Amino acid sequence: MQARTLSTKRWLHGHKMNRSTFLIRPVPPFRLDLTAWALRRRPENIVDRWDGKNYRRVLVLEGRPVEIEVTQIEPPTRPLLQITTTGWQLTSHREQTLCAYVQRLLGTQIDLSAFYRMATQQAKLGELVRHFRGLKPPRFPSVFESLVNAFACQQLSLAVGILLLNRLAEKYGLIVEKDGVSARAFPRPEDLASERLQALGRLGFSRQKARAVSELSSAVAAGHLELESFTALDADAVLERLYALQGVGRWSAEYVLLRGLGRLHVFPGDDVGAQNKIQEYLGLRKPPDYETVRRRLARWGPYAGLIYFHFLLYGLERRGCLSSGRSESQLLSTREKPESILLPS
Repeated sequence: MQARTLSTKRWLHGHKMNRSTFLIRPVPPFRLDLTAWALRRRPENIVDRWDGKNYRRVLVLEGRPVEIEVTQIEPPTRPLLQITTTGWQLTSHREQTLCAYVQRLLGTQIDLSAFYRMATQQAKLGELVRHFRGLKPPRFPSVFESLVNAFACQQLSLAVGILLLNRLAEKYGLIVEKDGVSARAFPRPEDLASERLQALGRLGFSRQKARAVSELSSAVAAGHLELESFTALDADAVLERLYALQGVGRWSAEYVLLRGLGRLHVFPGDDVGAQNKIQEYLGLRKPPDYETVRRRLARWGPYAGLIYFHFLLYGLERRGCLSSGRSESQLLSTREKPESILLPS
């Protein structure tokens, strides 16, 4: 779709900065708050930021960090998003690039009409879908980022995984300074390719995870591995290529299929957090194993991954993250901070 652009200039900290704004109209219904939370997962996340009104992230475009700010300015039934960039002069090509990133990150152009029709025919899970109506399936901006997220979160709590990713961004991510506040981009392959395993270990990564991150980064940076080409492959072909990578098992591969490639039929069935939420929401006697998850979600066919995101929001709501009127600092202050976990000795 065509985005509309508005450009102005302003002075910031004594420097003239370009401030450009353009608009995207998502396919309704759309709720930015729910979609942003499905992307960021925890309030501690410093890469994907949400302040109750605006979603912010630093992207690296043409080799430089650019912060985007996304605000929903019309309601879910006729949604309109305002995207603002500061410090980057928009050209037509750059605007198209940013549009593509936002649409990928927030799933704005995905039509879920058939999914909602199916939900009306389901009892328990249909209630869950209706409760979070307007959520769109988010994706990481690159397959590389989805893989590094998978490595960080393997066999750990999500809180600890996010902590590792924060440390990675703080050490290696490019910086944007705005209004006296620093924001970090997620590291690129070239930012990590030459890093020693010991350096990643000091951030809390196990030797196996550090090796997986290092080998992946080196292969992508050297041009030996083109991860974005996976988008053109069917799921079986993608799985074959993912399993050939260091550190990728079934959970990681399915996680990348869903969060990195947008394959909405995939539910990462080994996800312990998702298994626990299924047990709680459906009133099961024990957490379901992988095959039980597959059987329970079989009727949802091409939309199993959407149910995964709905269960994620269900858990976040129970933690109080989705409550209106609570600031980011309040959310962080009410839950266990993992700063002491995996600190280097």
